[in-house]
Amino acid sequence: MDIANPPRRHRILHLSDTHVTGSGFDEDGVDAAAALDRLLHDVRHVTDIDLVVVSGDIADDGSEAGCQAVLDRVGRFAAERGIPHVYTTGNHDDREAFAAVLGTGHRGADGTDVGRLAADVDGERAAASDVAGLRVITLDSLIPGSVEGVISDAQMAWLRAELTEPTPAGSIVTFHHPPVFWDRSPWMPPFVLQNPEALAAVLAGADVRAVLCGHVHLQLSGLLAGVPVSVTPGIVTRIDMTAPPQLVRGVKGAGASVVDLGGPFSPMIHTVHSRDPEAGEQVYVVDPLSWTVVTEETAYDAV
Repeated sequence: MDIANPPRRHRILHLSDTHVTGSGFDEDGVDAAAALDRLLHDVRHVTDIDLVVVSGDIADDGSEAGCQAVLDRVGRFAAERGIPHVYTTGNHDDREAFAAVLGTGHRGADGTDVGRLAADVDGERAAASDVAGLRVITLDSLIPGSVEGVISDAQMAWLRAELTEPTPAGSIVTFHHPPVFWDRSPWMPPFVLQNPEALAAVLAGADVRAVLCGHVHLQLSGLLAGVPVSVTPGIVTRIDMTAPPQLVRGVKGAGASVVDLGGPFSPMIHTVHSRDPEAGEQVYVVDPLSWTVVTEETAYDAV
């Protein structure tokens, strides 16, 4: 490290999968708005946050009301700290509703839209902005009506052009579907980004410090083209990986990540959890092959 010229440091609060609706409740009957409120309340003592990122599945029903409810809450948290906040689409989101409420997805501390929207990407919500020398890039991995994700060739071309010139503190890239996955999982591979090799080719050699994703509602980390990838837990529910491998069990207990860039061990990432009195309480058990709900009796016997 150059002691005379230390790297610029940034701390990011990374949220994902808020799944809020106009009523506040998601399709599983969980009070998603309350889960988000609880998490934001419990991280109030985390110091020096420079940016909040919400990496998709903003609205469980894709509605403008769900997007607005998240923007109100995260925007208030960010405004109190004088920091920007950034959003991406997820598979539950609707691009038109997202654009109507969140615009480019890049908001300044005062709530104004500060993003540079990608050109020639056919309505996909990709954009960039700068936070004290850190380039923040959002991509749109949404395939309408599908649970898996893809980043289009048009976005890849725009991303390559955007990354041509390095920035003082480097870049982060955030989108919903992880380009890495736990390969021992029987259910995860078909749910994640389906063209990670194309993304890896664009990221290789660029100034990208980290890739931030969500979608699978659990904490994961890995490397793509040598770039650290961090997958943050979900706000509304998290996947309990102690369930038998043939089942997917969702439980209550919001989680998020704090990402430190520019320090001696950058990126340094740790997970924070809300103090939910119902944390660990089962919300659903599903068969990942058919994605159908397992009956309570069968779930009890299996789990």
